Amino acid sequence: MEDTLDYVGKPVPRKDGPEKVTGRARYTVDIRLPGMLVGGILRSPHPHARILNIDTSQARRLPGVKAVITAADTAGVKHGFVETPRYPADQDPLATDRVRFVGEEVAAVAATDPYVLAEALDLIRVDYEPLPAVFDPEEAMQPEAPEIHPSHPLVKEPFSNIAGKTETQWGDVELAFEMSDYVRQDRFESHLRTHGYLEPQATVASFEPGGKLRVWTSSQGPFIKRAKLARTLGLPYSAVRVSKAWVGGAFGGKIDLFSHEFCAALLSMKAGRPVRIEASREEIFTAYRHGQPLILEIKTGVKKDGTIMAQKIRTVNNCGANRGSGVVVIFLAWGFVMLPYRLPNLKYEGYAVYTNNPIRTPQRGHGAPQVRFAVESQLDMIAEELEIDPVEIRLKNARQSGERLPNGDNVHNCGLTQCIEKAAEHTRFREKYGEKYGRGRSQPPQTNEQTPSGSIRRGIGMGVSAYFGGSLIYPNSSSCVVKMGEEGGATLLTGAIDIGQGAETILSQIVAEELKIPVDEIQVIAADTETTPVDIGAWISGSAYVSGNAARVAATQVRRKLMHLAAEELGVPVEELDMAQKSVYMVRSPEKRLSYRQIVEASIRKRRGDSIIGEGHWRTMRDEPTHPSLASTKGRWSENYAFDVQVAEVEVDIQTGHARLIRAVTAHDCGFPINPLLVEGQIDGQVSMALGHAFMEELLMKDGRTLNPSWLDYRMPTAHNTAISEYIDVITEAYKKDAPYRTKEVGEGYVSAILGAIANAIYDAVGVRLVSTPFTPEKILRGLGKLT
Repeated sequence: MEDTLDYVGKPVPRKDGPEKVTGRARYTVDIRLPGMLVGGILRSPHPHARILNIDTSQARRLPGVKAVITAADTAGVKHGFVETPRYPADQDPLATDRVRFVGEEVAAVAATDPYVLAEALDLIRVDYEPLPAVFDPEEAMQPEAPEIHPSHPLVKEPFSNIAGKTETQWGDVELAFEMSDYVRQDRFESHLRTHGYLEPQATVASFEPGGKLRVWTSSQGPFIKRAKLARTLGLPYSAVRVSKAWVGGAFGGKIDLFSHEFCAALLSMKAGRPVRIEASREEIFTAYRHGQPLILEIKTGVKKDGTIMAQKIRTVNNCGANRGSGVVVIFLAWGFVMLPYRLPNLKYEGYAVYTNNPIRTPQRGHGAPQVRFAVESQLDMIAEELEIDPVEIRLKNARQSGERLPNGDNVHNCGLTQCIEKAAEHTRFREKYGEKYGRGRSQPPQTNEQTPSGSIRRGIGMGVSAYFGGSLIYPNSSSCVVKMGEEGGATLLTGAIDIGQGAETILSQIVAEELKIPVDEIQVIAADTETTPVDIGAWISGSAYVSGNAARVAATQVRRKLMHLAAEELGVPVEELDMAQKSVYMVRSPEKRLSYRQIVEASIRKRRGDSIIGEGHWRTMRDEPTHPSLASTKGRWSENYAFDVQVAEVEVDIQTGHARLIRAVTAHDCGFPINPLLVEGQIDGQVSMALGHAFMEELLMKDGRTLNPSWLDYRMPTAHNTAISEYIDVITEAYKKDAPYRTKEVGEGYVSAILGAIANAIYDAVGVRLVSTPFTPEKILRGLGKLT
């Protein structure tokens, strides 16, 4: 099949590459409008306090100040990452009666220049009454803890500050534990990290004469931004237009409505001039949304041969001062537990807990790295106790093609077993693992090692993960329009936003494949709520599948029109025609052909001006009425699941405790890779991000205040830290004309298994079992008995 494809399945260079490397790409901060003002936000200095009074009079009188807003100027409409009957919106765009974290937005100003802005913000007087605060989620759950928000009324346990709970069970867990030959229970903890996007949060808003609000913002989807802005500002959707701006990284951190976006819009409406708000890097570290640290307690029962009988899992999430995505991550954690391995009996409960920390949001993998670190670490611990090969215990429990998941989903063509086998073979895992390779055997230092000879130990570890590709979350579907150009090229109109994942490239490849037009002759108009169709956005790992199938359907309509018109013009059946080089030709007489330009002209002439336009629409799980329950997990979750196995090889210096990843191998089932080059880039990026998660990145907070709010103090991987990254493709699907394709996600799932693999490799190297991230030298030395 691959040999018949000209564009899909090929390593086509990114369409956005030339614009970005030449500096022509316009990011939000590059947008300049006549008369534009600079906006800024006054933030709370307290983690928890009652607002007694806000006096903005001096700031309003300052020359150069054009607008000042507080909660009193808003419509009083709350918003939230989740807005459902069970979990209604709980966040104010600007604080009303209380502030609940350091950095919460209290007031905003628009001024003529940054100097006037800074003075105006300093002139706003806010009287606070400090209140008791709590920062640890388990402390916040205690009945005597300070109340941040009332606990959810449907959670009956005597806990405080419960934002939400996910609870589900199948089988008889306790009976399965009794029937198990070996049962163990462990606790794992993950730490706080930030997304590390290089482009800061920024928004330009312009309220134009006639009542139209124009917005450019660094985001992961224009349609969800439009919906939330319209609702909080009290405007109809038709009065808000969110337009494309290039995005300099997001990784889950730019999905939801942020207060600076709301404030820029409202300030523009008040001032009657465009307003730009750009967050400083310090603001992003101290007040913006970060990832989700989780606590997982896992009890697992197995038979002597390693067959998993039952698991009982309790997850606690620190969701910060508002619900954020906390109730989503505790739901997803359940899914990431049950996906890769068969679990005949499971009891799961997850709690999202309010604390006086900044609000939390998805971060690449949205809980999967934390969950798979815990599960894969414990599975290795069980395998060692039972004296079972780590590869074999995974093969014994791995999901197989056609299996139905407990929630009713089907894994369809699942290549997990092949991934395990190929990764083990490629890395010679069985030869390297254990005493003869690590735990006591010295390895020669690399040429750049500064440690004494003989202090380096090497180890190898394996991890398994699975991830979903698309689900029913607003706006639930994607649509595309493809129209032919007069010269034989085509234009694709899509609401999809390219945040660096290559969305515009792969959608162009699909259109090019269906129409046999070179990719560089596909013009893309994208991500504008007024001129492009609706799209799900770049945040549920569904772009290639959902938006891609919409593009395929639209292009297929165009292809059929071209073929039927050519058949009429040439006087032969459609079945005797084919396409190539922007023309339709007779298979038996290739010299008899019509160019696309000729066919378009014929269509306009004969079909009442039809210039040949196709529409495509795609909704995942199109027969399901809604998304699954976040509380009970009941309902379909996705119809697309990707599986992967990752092997990590590490070096550990037993004198300093320093560990580093030297090689990562990813064997993955992504269905069918639309663009192998982009897939490899996604894998490399996720391995790098996991490396940072394991060894380097940590956002340090004390009493709700960030202690390391700069790139100098928040360490991220650089080129000097990267590891060798290798790929093994396990192809389980195919791309065929006139048929939906089932490509699977590659943008989030591969940041997960590698974390557990690194932990297992460290244990293989030096015998130190780490149950919390990051994997610091101090923890390793303590495990070696060299620190107390």
